[in-house]
Amino acid sequence: MAEKDSIPWRGPRRIVNLYETPYEAYDLEGEVQDNVHLLNISYDRDRATGWYVIRMEPGTASIPHEHAKHEEYLIIEGELIESDGTVLKKGDFVSYPPGSYHNSRTDTGCLLIGHDRDPYSN
Repeated sequence: MAEKDSIPWRGPRRIVNLYETPYEAYDLEGEVQDNVHLLNISYDRDRATGWYVIRMEPGTASIPHEHAKHEEYLIIEGELIESDGTVLKKGDFVSYPPGSYHNSRTDTGCLLIGHDRDPYSN
């Protein structure tokens, strides 16, 4: 698109760099989990919906939990081993419907970007 054809920007925008923005302690299952870190992109804690990034250090396991909402995530770095033994690796996209119950662990460390949403929303 030529410069003369460009349109002016309008409206708010937030840019988050997942490699440069500081992470906070992960506590989405209720208690702080050591060696798991959260980068909140647009996650609304009251509604339990939105986007987030999770960094798990090597040797870390999540707390077993049930999904009340639809959850999806993409593995960006490392591997994640699900409680049934399935190994998710870089580039794998996983989707859990409400009612899914599991936990995950990582031997290598893992970086993932996730999204929780109401089951009938887009």
